[in-house]
This record gives sequence, structure tokens and C-alpha cells, in this order.
Amino acid sequence: MDRLILQKAASYCAYQERTQDEVRQRLKKWNVWGEEADELIAELISMNYLSEERFAKTYAGGKFRVKNWGRMKIRQELNRRGLSQYSIEKGMGEIDDKAYVESLKTLLVKKKNLLLKTESDPFKLKQKLVRFALGKGYESELVWKVVEELLA
Repeated sequence: MDRLILQKAASYCAYQERTQDEVRQRLKKWNVWGEEADELIAELISMNYLSEERFAKTYAGGKFRVKNWGRMKIRQELNRRGLSQYSIEKGMGEIDDKAYVESLKTLLVKKKNLLLKTESDPFKLKQKLVRFALGKGYESELVWKVVEELLA
């Protein structure tokens, strides 16, 4: 195993949390394939530079708090990145239920105030609010419930 490449890969992982797929792609750019890449990844995991569970927790928490993404969108993105179901569930555990609903309410109040400047039709307003929240990845049942409360 090439120590220089291990060092580069370790600093790549230390810069920000990565998935095994991201590291594998980077190793390919450095012309490291197959068994050698697997060895390097195993070494990075044993040195605690690489942890998919930690990645999932950081990613889910960050996307929820910073980007106001809903659970569906976060779960879909973690799946797309090739994480195990176990890691995804650990990541989703970072989102508090109470904070989740509050975040959706805050998001919809802001959007409603913005839309009221241009939209006078209550039906269209409701549709736009629902579409916005669904696009953010929130569950439709919750979205409809919160929108109904907001416009009541």
C-alpha cells in the first residue's frame, strides 16, 4: 500500500465527511483501483477517517438545519450516495420530530408572506405552499396538515 496515497486520502477525508463511494472515485482519479483501493478504504475506516454513519448524521443534520430539507429528500440523497440502510437510519435519527414540524411551519409562514404580495386566490396560494413544501422533501400528509392550520 502506497503511504503517500494513504496520506492524501486521509487528508481528503479529514477535510470533510465522505462516503466510501466518494473516496473510491477520488482514488480512481489517482489511478488506484480494485484491491489496492479496497485496502486503502479499509485502512481509512480503521484509522477513523472514514465513517458512513458519521457522514449520514452530519449530512442529515446539516441539510435539515441549513437547507431546511425534509426527511424524504434527505433519505433519497443518502440512498443515492450508496449508504447502508443502517447508516441512513442513524442519520435520520439526528432530526428531532418537534424541530422538524417547527421548521416546516416557519418555512411555510415565510413562503406565505412572500406569496401574499402576488397571489390573491386562496386556492392557488394553498397549492403553491404545498408544492413548495413537497419540493423541499416534506411528507405530504404533514404538509397538508400544516398548510390547513396556517390558512385556517
